[in-house]
Amino acid sequence: MLDGQCPPRQALDLIADRWTMIVIKALAEGIQRYGALHREIGGISQKMLTQTLRSLERDGLVRRTVYPVVPPKVEYALTPLGETLIEPLAAIGAWAERHMDEIVRARTRADSV
Repeated sequence: MLDGQCPPRQALDLIADRWTMIVIKALAEGIQRYGALHREIGGISQKMLTQTLRSLERDGLVRRTVYPVVPPKVEYALTPLGETLIEPLAAIGAWAERHMDEIVRARTRADSV
């Protein structure tokens, strides 16, 4: 049964929101400061980026490092567990690129009925 407690459903809940894949993809390039992440990820608000990073940190996918300097310096990086998502998320991205034209055509057909 695919109830709310089954591992596949929990994993999908973890990565299937609008911004998680994009944040992980950005961090796959290496350690990033908050401002650099915000500039790289177009269209994300500061509030949403903060919420996404906190959620990924809570789930053990992102490591947040705070340096005791003035002004404060904070860096984000994927944990080893977070790095395990790079390949499957890249496969989903590649699938989307290959099939987006088909999806758009199907939506257009459905919307015209």
